[in-house]
Amino acid sequence: MFRNNNHKVLQFSGIFILLFMLVACNAKTDNKKNQSKQNNTSMNMDMPNMNMDMSNMPMDSSSSDTLNFVLKPTNEYVRSGVPLAALQRSEEEIEVDALGKVVYDTRQIGSISARISGRIEKLYVRFRYQKISAGQKIMDIYSPEILTAEENLLFLLKNDQSNISLINASKQKLLLLGMSEDQLNKIILTQKPDFTISVYSKYSGHIHEAGAMMGNAEQPAPGAMRDISLITEELSLKEGMYVQKGQTILSVYNPNHAWAILNFYGDKQAIIHTGSPVRIVPETAPAKDFRARVDFIEPFYRKENKTVTARVYFDNSNLQIPIGSQVRATIFGNTESANWLPETAVVSLGLDKVVFIKHDIGFKAHKVLTGITYKNKIQVLQGLTAKDTVAANAQYLMDSESFIKVNE
Repeated sequence: MFRNNNHKVLQFSGIFILLFMLVACNAKTDNKKNQSKQNNTSMNMDMPNMNMDMSNMPMDSSSSDTLNFVLKPTNEYVRSGVPLAALQRSEEEIEVDALGKVVYDTRQIGSISARISGRIEKLYVRFRYQKISAGQKIMDIYSPEILTAEENLLFLLKNDQSNISLINASKQKLLLLGMSEDQLNKIILTQKPDFTISVYSKYSGHIHEAGAMMGNAEQPAPGAMRDISLITEELSLKEGMYVQKGQTILSVYNPNHAWAILNFYGDKQAIIHTGSPVRIVPETAPAKDFRARVDFIEPFYRKENKTVTARVYFDNSNLQIPIGSQVRATIFGNTESANWLPETAVVSLGLDKVVFIKHDIGFKAHKVLTGITYKNKIQVLQGLTAKDTVAANAQYLMDSESFIKVNE
């Protein structure tokens, strides 16, 4: 019985606690609803007041203008705070650095040709790049044609000595066929024909095989040397071979007469002319630097490096600069009195050059005509006045839309 009474008390306590929690939750929800209504009422009252304040506020015309400027298209204006630059008038002693190499002077190349057809009986040169001197014997050629001409002269001297004109004609024919005066006098003195005729070099220098004798071998560029590994190779010309009249047998290149081939970019062409002074420093002997002048400017761009080439002829007999070696050069141009800007102030758009000219509180892309570039400065020919200021670093303002519309 005691247990039943306790159980009833517990049931009643649980019911009472549940009812209390329900009443507390309802009261909290009512408070939130009342607070929300108060906030909404306050906001509705503030809105008309704010609208009244805005309608009574005076409009500032300068603020409107600034807003319109900011809303201008990006292809017209760029707003930024960057350092400025203006045209600077000055005189500059122009110096252009160039790189190049030493090659043979092709004006001094000599050709040794066969004046008669015949067989090579004796060859006195054996390998490529062999050094020879003017007057040196190169080969002996047996030719039926020269033998016949010699016999005709000896017959006239023996049987018709009074026929001076015919005798002189026979002598002249032998000389035209390549016979030397000494050979001719020997034949007249001994009254015996010489079965061979000697070929002599008229030039001093290095022996090179002529193109026709080199077969399908790769030909070197004019004035240049072939692969250095071929220097001691034997000549393809051999004893017993036949040559034709007029055929160029050998070429002689003289290393004492050379060119310095100097390459420079096209934007410097306007300041480099024939006769411009130049200082050349050989790579193999920097102490042997020398002064010369530009003798010729090639009227085309070289295919391999897209540069303009200047030739400088010089006497290499004392310098002995190896053919094919590299050189550094400084070409001295004229003094240029011009308007200059920092090179960074100009942006290249292919054929067009553009600066950012200062305009009110922003910058505008503006086309200019430029000249040479020298020592981080660029010459301005047209498009700016002394009063104009531009962004000193145009790259800072560059973006894809800034150049859609450029002022002329």
